[in-house]
Amino acid sequence: MASTNNLIAAQLKQLPTSPGVYLMRNAEGTILYVGKALSLRNRVRSYFGTTQKLTPKLQRLVDQVHDLDFFVTGSEQEALILEYNLVKRHHPHFNVRLKDDKSYPFLKISLNEEWPRIYFTRHMEEDGGRYFGPFTNARSVRQTLKVLKGIFPFRSCSRIITGNDPRPCLDYYIYNCLAPCVGAVGKQEYSRAVKQAILFLEGKQDRIVRDLESKMDKASEALDFETAAQLRDQVQAIARVIEGQKIAARVRGEQDAIAFASERDRAYAQVFFIRGGKLIGRESFILQGTSSEEPEQIMTSFVKQFYGSAPYLPPLLLLQHPVEDKTVIEDWLQSKRGSKVRIQVPSRGSKKQLLDIVAENARQGLHQLKVKQLAAPSALPEALAEIENELQLPHSPSRMECYDISNIQGSAAVGSMVVFENGKPKSSLYRRFRIKTVSGADDYAMLQEVLRRRFKRYNLQNEVTSTPDSWAVLPDLVLIDGGKGQLSSALAAMKETGAASVPLASLAKEHEEIFIPGRSTSIRLPGSSPGLQMLQRLRDEAHRFAIGYHQKVRRKNTFTSLLDGVPGIGPKRKRALLRQLGSVQAIREASLEELTAVSGMTSSQAKKLKEYL
Repeated sequence: MASTNNLIAAQLKQLPTSPGVYLMRNAEGTILYVGKALSLRNRVRSYFGTTQKLTPKLQRLVDQVHDLDFFVTGSEQEALILEYNLVKRHHPHFNVRLKDDKSYPFLKISLNEEWPRIYFTRHMEEDGGRYFGPFTNARSVRQTLKVLKGIFPFRSCSRIITGNDPRPCLDYYIYNCLAPCVGAVGKQEYSRAVKQAILFLEGKQDRIVRDLESKMDKASEALDFETAAQLRDQVQAIARVIEGQKIAARVRGEQDAIAFASERDRAYAQVFFIRGGKLIGRESFILQGTSSEEPEQIMTSFVKQFYGSAPYLPPLLLLQHPVEDKTVIEDWLQSKRGSKVRIQVPSRGSKKQLLDIVAENARQGLHQLKVKQLAAPSALPEALAEIENELQLPHSPSRMECYDISNIQGSAAVGSMVVFENGKPKSSLYRRFRIKTVSGADDYAMLQEVLRRRFKRYNLQNEVTSTPDSWAVLPDLVLIDGGKGQLSSALAAMKETGAASVPLASLAKEHEEIFIPGRSTSIRLPGSSPGLQMLQRLRDEAHRFAIGYHQKVRRKNTFTSLLDGVPGIGPKRKRALLRQLGSVQAIREASLEELTAVSGMTSSQAKKLKEYL
């Protein structure tokens, strides 16, 4: 149980903030639960919080979770669609009473009827009809259905159509129905309207949106603001429905989408399987011995190996990188399938967007693989022992610190310090530094400033107290993000502050080379090395922490500079504006009433601010 807990804890720390779908598995690998999230990190962590109160059912679920997996998507709507497909395919035990086809809204076109209808439904059946969805918002679906009826006047009633009814219903008189019930339209014209509605729902709606926006502009110019507002709402409703259909538009037909992420001697490949216009699942593969291979060679090798024994070949392969001997491989695949197989490497459009999602999932999968490897019971001692041996340390590094610098041409310059204790992140000991003494883009000098300040604090703490707090403890290893230049600068600063005895190393990103003082050549460890993976994780965590602080400082600087020239807006009011409205853009777009509602703001100050911005 301890290893399970360690694995889950490590996975929770590395979850992205992207929208997506998460899968919870038991010790046998069986999928227990599939869920969607706007933020994977926030949603999945909520199950495992110490103060989180779960229902008895969810508590039983959490108690059985041994491993986590996830898909990254482009939006929450895409996540819902993928969640729906995965639940339908795998029937996870804990989803049985939580998710059901009937809970999702669809748009249905009853193509099995002589005079098809388009209507809202929560029931999906194998009846020859065409379904669009599922969607997240029933209100926007109904609103869009109303818009569609105004554009393509199809019927919505369930009456039997004979063409001989004595009179049509009200929809005909308000131009929302072609009235086949009274014979006012022929089958050809009616079929044309239905086909146009289908094309619209498939994503070919740009012309319709442009027409609505043109009408909205004309209504505004004519001061008909009520009509303009209605048209605006229609456009927004269409946009919401279109967003929910993005993944369907990307994956129409049958195809496999393949991308990989690589590091040194291994690559992590992902294959997304699209069948019947839906993303139904994926498989992951690890390729070894890729350090000297180009992306084209890796992709060629994977395609040959995978489809040499694959049980099914789709008519289209979407690849992140080209393959060598494309024609030969297509002919080979065609002979296996018995019909034409095309290979595409899209550079733009919906197919490229799909591949971008596959590539991001591959990157996250590679990262999760390293997390799982490090979370294994023997991984941490093995990694620390390897670091001790390869970096020639006097003993196993129980405390490691890593430093990184982040800036843009010297502006908003910051430094970060992250701490790993016994191979695990210790976030309470992380520290951030605003660069104070360096002007211009001099990363070496910035790094030296950070190290001087850190080890100066060590000396001061030891002078005033014997209590070993975070500053008063020397690390067993200092790791620098960079190469030989960063290493030399760091060594000079540490000698200056009396910390020359602390072991020092740098890790360069380009070839993942390790440099240590007194050694002319770099240390190169295989990509599967637990020691290298530990150092990479330490380096990447310092980089992430530095970037996050840099972005925060930039936002604050931008906000401050924009408001500096506004009379009557001092530091207190700046903080109040930012706290309540969130961003400079939101302040620009805020109304006078919203600005006046901010604590300390008067109506006259709000007017001055609007004029200035």
